[in-house]
Amino acid sequence: MNLFSPLTLGDLELSNRVVMAPLTRVRAGVEGVPGPLVVEHYRQRASLGLIVSEGTYPSHAGQGFPGQPGLVEPEQFEGWKNVADAVHAEGGRIVAQVMHAGRVTHEATTGGYEVVGPSAIAIDGETRTYEGKKPFPVPRALGTGELATVVEEFVQASKNAVAAGLDGVELHSANGYLLHEFLSPASNQRTDAYGGSPANRARFVVEVASAVAEAIGAGRVGIRISPEHNIQGALELDAAETKATYDALVDGIAPLGLAYLSILHKEPAGELVQDLRTRFGGPVLINSGFGVITTREEALALMEAGHADAVVVGRPAIANPDLVRRWKEDLPLNAPDPLTFYSDGAKGYTDYPALQN
Repeated sequence: MNLFSPLTLGDLELSNRVVMAPLTRVRAGVEGVPGPLVVEHYRQRASLGLIVSEGTYPSHAGQGFPGQPGLVEPEQFEGWKNVADAVHAEGGRIVAQVMHAGRVTHEATTGGYEVVGPSAIAIDGETRTYEGKKPFPVPRALGTGELATVVEEFVQASKNAVAAGLDGVELHSANGYLLHEFLSPASNQRTDAYGGSPANRARFVVEVASAVAEAIGAGRVGIRISPEHNIQGALELDAAETKATYDALVDGIAPLGLAYLSILHKEPAGELVQDLRTRFGGPVLINSGFGVITTREEALALMEAGHADAVVVGRPAIANPDLVRRWKEDLPLNAPDPLTFYSDGAKGYTDYPALQN
């Protein structure tokens, strides 16, 4: 498979197989509204085969970071419409990553909304809030009867994304946020039907994916997972149990016919990832880097070996709006500036130059 060849993901037609990872950039202000700067950032990167937006919160309680955009209020929908219009005008495709932070937040970030999770277990560490850094609070465990409401929040946010003109959604079930918290035995110690066994821990994620697929069409829905990533307290240290959990998850979502499964894992060619790919039976996007930059050589090798249908990249896409051209022609790259990843303004956001000839 060629990294630069077209690809169909469900209802989405991509011009190439280089996918921009969901990248938290916290430039949507206190109101969570994507403004002109955010529009320009995504517009510049429209030549990537698919843009996955930064994580967007489906409810105020689900907001994880100051400056994070949402999919809850009308002003936010209008902001995303401007983003979608700009990307489409350049011939690009963009989906919104729908992300409920779960316990990875604080009431000083959510505007006083209660922090919730699968179980009343806090993360060890601090989070950045509008009031400065604060220790992670102990979340309130969601009651069994409340879960349907959270499912509906994912559904409504996904409907809002499509109504705003975005091409679909990616459900964030990775990196320690709410959906991943249900999958991990470290963060999910429930005794109801949503905990206690691999199949039970996978149940909530399957229900969310099923409901969103039914609401907006499976061909517009992707999902991102990060087995064994062991971040933000969502630990998966028992290999057999981890495999059983993700087997249950993928077996549960495979019949839905989702647009894609995106897997973040340090060993993309390994047995766990490739077995999940086979189980899913549809297009699989691979992201090997998180703290490790994905190189052109690695991306080409993954495709040539047939290990992925597309490659998801983060920091190279931050620093190179024209990354696809640079990789295709093997041209020099701009270096990303980590000091501006989570800051304000255009510096390190919309001022990385594209090649001029």
